[in-house]
Amino acid sequence: MHERIVAFVKALRAAGVRVSLAESLDSFNALEQLGISDRQLFHDALLATLVKDASQQAQFEELFPLFFGHGDAPMISGANGLSGLDPDELQQLRQEIAQLRERIRELMQRLMDGQNLTPEELAALARSSGINHIQSLNQRRWVERRMEQQMGLNEFKQALEALLKQLEEGGMDAAALTEIMQQMQGNAQALRDQISQFVGSGLAERMSNDYNPQTGDDLQHRPFGSLSDADLQRMRQEVRRLAALLRSRAALRQKRDKAGQVDIKRTMRNNMRYDGVPMKLEYRKKQQKPKLVIICDISTSMRPVAEFMLRMIYELQDQVSKTHSFAFIANLHDITEQLNDSRADISVNDVLESIPPGYYNTDLGHSLDTFLHSHLSTVDWRTTVIIVGDGRNNFNNPRLESLQTIRRHAKRLIWFTPEDRWQWGTGDSDMQLYAPLCDRVHLVTNLAELTAAVDRLLAN
Repeated sequence: MHERIVAFVKALRAAGVRVSLAESLDSFNALEQLGISDRQLFHDALLATLVKDASQQAQFEELFPLFFGHGDAPMISGANGLSGLDPDELQQLRQEIAQLRERIRELMQRLMDGQNLTPEELAALARSSGINHIQSLNQRRWVERRMEQQMGLNEFKQALEALLKQLEEGGMDAAALTEIMQQMQGNAQALRDQISQFVGSGLAERMSNDYNPQTGDDLQHRPFGSLSDADLQRMRQEVRRLAALLRSRAALRQKRDKAGQVDIKRTMRNNMRYDGVPMKLEYRKKQQKPKLVIICDISTSMRPVAEFMLRMIYELQDQVSKTHSFAFIANLHDITEQLNDSRADISVNDVLESIPPGYYNTDLGHSLDTFLHSHLSTVDWRTTVIIVGDGRNNFNNPRLESLQTIRRHAKRLIWFTPEDRWQWGTGDSDMQLYAPLCDRVHLVTNLAELTAAVDRLLAN
């Protein structure tokens, strides 16, 4: 148990909860006095000794069950849960399940028998669902959905309704049907809980193992998705410092350009008539401030990236010739005027609050089409179009022709995505279709990568 508590403390630190060595020792002293047999007392002792800031309790409550279990109800076996069915009704149920197609048949059989997934089965499912590429607990639900999909749980409701209908037409009475429905639904939820617990505890233990106390509090390199509310607030302050640094770099480049930097290649080429003697020096053209159009996906998964991108660009207004900004989830919104009304940090918050996230309703293709028909006049040969999004389109039409037209009108098209290349094309991702149409695609999973991408944008 001591090793488990040490791992729990490391996971808390990795999640942004500050736990000192003295507080860790306090937790061991408290458990020595109180014991670990009473789960609630055990929970309260750790909470009281390890968390000193109420705003960090949410991280504790998320991680505690992943290390010490939920205490959820296990699956009920057929013999215990279907005691009200006589042998003929049980046989009828088995025959109907045997008629189902292969994958859903295996699931329904498992739910009827109350057969949990073994650790080996869970590990195989998790590996094939991409858990080895996941770094943050915030991406936990994505893996769970893929595992549930592989098990056939997303088809469970329709399959159960069809099964009950077949049994009813076969003459089974209402009480037996109710008993079957309750057992199957209860076991399906238990199976989802088992998957959720396996994924969550696996990711939490990885966080604990990977935690490095030397870099643990380096917010710039922590994935956006792993940041707590307190971390996000600290990051917002950090953005101003980084913006000031980028502004200094950009000003230095402009000063160097004004001084006139010799273009060696052009000088040598144009002085060939003097036998290569540089009689006439050629200078590089003065750098022009970029003109930007930013199109941001502000759905739930994309909000941190979009927020920090907008904050950084609007802190750098003096380095940009002109900026038009748009935000979308299901529809495209022109937010340029909102962002110009007052300070950038206040305006960005207003924008995010005025467009609340929905539930799986992102439609990038439709938003690109709206931009093409209503806002293409904001794009010309000097404009860099930046799309901030993960390319996930909820299986809607990606409207590639709209993006191609936008690209033809712009100086260049750049995409900022928080998803690595291996995630492109998985599920509802159309990123593998959009990427070839872009001049560059930047991976921005943390503030350091976002800063580097914006710096490169200003340099070119």
